[in-house]
Amino acid sequence: MPRTVLILHSSAGRYGADLQLLAIAGGLDRARWRALCVLPERGELGPLLEEAGAEVVVHPLAVLRRTLSLPAGAARLARAAAADRRVIGALARHRHAAVVHSNTSVILSGGAIARAAGVPHLLHVREIYAGAGGPAAEALWPLFRRRLLRADALVCISRAVAVQFHGAAHALVMYDGIPRSREPVPRQRAREALGVPADRFAVALIGRISDWKGQDVLVRALAQPALATIDAVGLVAGDPVPGGEEAARRLDMLACELGVEDRLLRLGFREDVETVLGAADAVAVPSIRPEPLGLVALEAAAAGLPVVASGHGGVAEVVRDGESGRLVPPDDPAALSAALRALADDPAAAERMGRAGRRDVAERFGIEPMLEALQAVYDRL
Repeated sequence: MPRTVLILHSSAGRYGADLQLLAIAGGLDRARWRALCVLPERGELGPLLEEAGAEVVVHPLAVLRRTLSLPAGAARLARAAAADRRVIGALARHRHAAVVHSNTSVILSGGAIARAAGVPHLLHVREIYAGAGGPAAEALWPLFRRRLLRADALVCISRAVAVQFHGAAHALVMYDGIPRSREPVPRQRAREALGVPADRFAVALIGRISDWKGQDVLVRALAQPALATIDAVGLVAGDPVPGGEEAARRLDMLACELGVEDRLLRLGFREDVETVLGAADAVAVPSIRPEPLGLVALEAAAAGLPVVASGHGGVAEVVRDGESGRLVPPDDPAALSAALRALADDPAAAERMGRAGRRDVAERFGIEPMLEALQAVYDRL
């Protein structure tokens, strides 16, 4: 008889952590475990989870936001966390959940829900908190860290994430697996679909538009002589987070100011990422803050594309500098531009890096080993 794992999640889209939840819930050994997922709304993710065999319950969980530092925001979160403990704790007891799994550490009520149900709590840490907020956030980090350490198991998606819990015996590194292989659409067809000229060097940046993902760094890199003289094209695929539309407007304004608006294709959210990958010669991950891991880098490497990434955080554990791509200093448009130009000037080297990345990712970031390791933690708890 399979046991139930209650998985708490903070969003209902189709970005990194969402896709990992889908891979987990759909990939569990159904003779051992079944997934009961709590989402803040059905969104796009809910139906996909149900198609994968998971059960979905909608409840707006208490989630860490920047408003936590404000008295009104903190009071609202406290009320939401109390409701989570009462409502979802009762659900966990009623459904005989054996483990509560918070799929991201920004969920504040996972531990309380687990205690209310009398079961262990697994906390999946997909965040790096250093530098993620202002002085108030820095001051609150020691308190928040102690809260995270109360979980019965801390699963960290990279060594860069795990270092935040140095010395904690129950913190372990478990790399995310690639949820699905994205075989790129053939180059000519992909470029025709997106309107990319056949003879241009094109670099893709895939992910939420935000103030730290580095879309502005790519725009500035396109304006550097190294890329401007070859009319390189940037493909930006992704939407801003709800309420963060100003970041997209600033990006468009920057492109106009630097005169690269005709070489920057803003594609919005793309379900067909394989088309974007097929049209690209390389993928950039120029994040200003450290990436916890970098699913985009994994998918790009799996598609056989070289990756040029900021050399910090978990993405530096994905990209082998000089072998499967290049690591450059963060927030350095000139360095990003130079690394991309080197790939444009040496297509054979770029192809070798792409092949090496595909082999490396297949060996180190398979979804099946991750699923087995995660279920082993469930079993132990």
